[in-house]
Amino acid sequence: MIVNHGSAKWEGGLKDGKGLVSTKSGALSDVPYGFKQRFEDQPGTNPEELIGAAHAACFSMALSMILEGKGITDVKIETTSKIGLDKDGDGFAIKSAALTAKVSGTGDKAVIEEAAKAAEQNCPISKVLNADITLDLTVV
Repeated sequence: MIVNHGSAKWEGGLKDGKGLVSTKSGALSDVPYGFKQRFEDQPGTNPEELIGAAHAACFSMALSMILEGKGITDVKIETTSKIGLDKDGDGFAIKSAALTAKVSGTGDKAVIEEAAKAAEQNCPISKVLNADITLDLTVV
């Protein structure tokens, strides 16, 4: 089993507090996050943005693995995952993840489309999200 981790520090209340998020690799190191980054577009990051980045990266890697196995070469994948944070009772819940991918490669377009659908359902981040996941695919 492969184990990675991220970490977070937090001080203060919800709206006036502030936090720092880091990753094991050091790719993120004490990056600010908080209420204003989450709800008011202040510089820094937020949990949904991080999940979106993880989802887009995971989908892209899963798709590349599937395409390689099907003989598609010269693969280029650009993916965005928009994570929807919705009001849910007294709190919030992530209820949607909308993948948008632009894929090019040498091979059959139908094979690329089929592979993208498989990656959408089977990348580990898609599996962990309890959300409605959609895919808008462009094969060029």
